[in-house]
Amino acid sequence: MTKSEYKKAAIKIKRQKQLFIEQLQKTPIIQLVCERLEIGRTSYYRWRNGDKKFAGDCDKAISEGQYLVNDLAESMLVNAIKDCNLSAIRFWLQNHHADYKNRVELSGTISHACEELTNEQEVLVRQALLNAGLLKEGENHEEEK
Repeated sequence: MTKSEYKKAAIKIKRQKQLFIEQLQKTPIIQLVCERLEIGRTSYYRWRNGDKKFAGDCDKAISEGQYLVNDLAESMLVNAIKDCNLSAIRFWLQNHHADYKNRVELSGTISHACEELTNEQEVLVRQALLNAGLLKEGENHEEEK
């Protein structure tokens, strides 16, 4: 590749990267933008890994695109509410009004049975306490009854 061809290719890639970022701001889905611009996902990830500024710009564009989609979705939800769509009304109330939020009520009892340790269990507990340094050799750890 000649120097002139290399320069043209670099300019083309720079233009593609800019178009990619602009498209991400409108549609924050990598696969869709790749298809729209006829750029392979591997090219996108190669650009991203090799160009920190491009990666940062893409992250920012995706975030901006998500805000745009969220605004659009909320606008459509409000329109659905205005059209008396009961599902939309219910969704809005459940997520924005305390009286309509989903609630979970728990009830029950907890019981705890205390059983005496077997001799084998006492030996294991004593060994664990010794290993942890919480009991010294020859020290009696039994409680007075």
